[in-house]
Amino acid sequence: MTDRKRYVPGTHFRGWARPGVIPPGVGPGNDDVNGVDTVADVAPGESLDSISGHFSLFQLRDGHRFSTDDVLTAWYGTSWVPSASTVLDLGSGVGSVGMIAAWRLPGATFVTVEAQDESVRLARKSAAYNGLAHRYEIRHGDFRDPAIIGADERFDLVLGSPPYFPPGSGAEGDHPQKVQCRFETRGDISDYAHVALRHLASGGVFACVFPENQLPRVEAAAIAAGAVIVRRRPVVFREGDDAVIALFVMMRATDLPDSMRQRTWVEPPLIIRTADGAVHPEYAAVKLAFGFPP
Repeated sequence: MTDRKRYVPGTHFRGWARPGVIPPGVGPGNDDVNGVDTVADVAPGESLDSISGHFSLFQLRDGHRFSTDDVLTAWYGTSWVPSASTVLDLGSGVGSVGMIAAWRLPGATFVTVEAQDESVRLARKSAAYNGLAHRYEIRHGDFRDPAIIGADERFDLVLGSPPYFPPGSGAEGDHPQKVQCRFETRGDISDYAHVALRHLASGGVFACVFPENQLPRVEAAAIAAGAVIVRRRPVVFREGDDAVIALFVMMRATDLPDSMRQRTWVEPPLIIRTADGAVHPEYAAVKLAFGFPP
């Protein structure tokens, strides 16, 4: 057990709200000290970080790590489809989007698809740690491959936090996992939209995130996939700055009445921090919605 690290009490945040039964391996009784599980299997080069309520996520210390973009994608999608019973997460990485959604939708079953070996390994480890194995299927492969998702599989909610940039358009970083999460090496927003719409149940929703200054690409992807962007919410990271990213909700055009097929409701920007750097009051409320105190 030389690869096992021991947790210091107080470093493993458990969350203030618990929408379901505490998963095996997380609750008291596992060498617990002051309410903190002290024997999580964290290998060298990994960290175990709180992700949503009492769920935690294994990540590489030097690899791709979950971001505000991932958190907001899960929050936005589950906010607009709170009754989803089946969820698909495309390009799911280490599981950040899917596991937040799973915490918020304790009755839903999940299918996630990820191509990177290391990300799949970490996601499976996190799913087991969080007690999700019975309702959380992690498929290893490229979601563009028709064999990965059955032609007849349909989902109430599809989630996606796609890479933002074409290969060669910027500094690619020093870790392969980071490169494939930031650059479009296995599909772009158009691929995400096409696959999502192909597998939406009737009346289902595709929720995703993308840079605000690349809005034309999202609009073109939606049209090509036969979708309508029914909601869009720009995100401002610091009050007074321009929006950096935006959250999108798409639906199949044929599922909408004629009057809604050419309309997008643009919500007021979500501000993450005030001008002085404090957490914005609305974002504090958003954090409560996925189990974190502000």
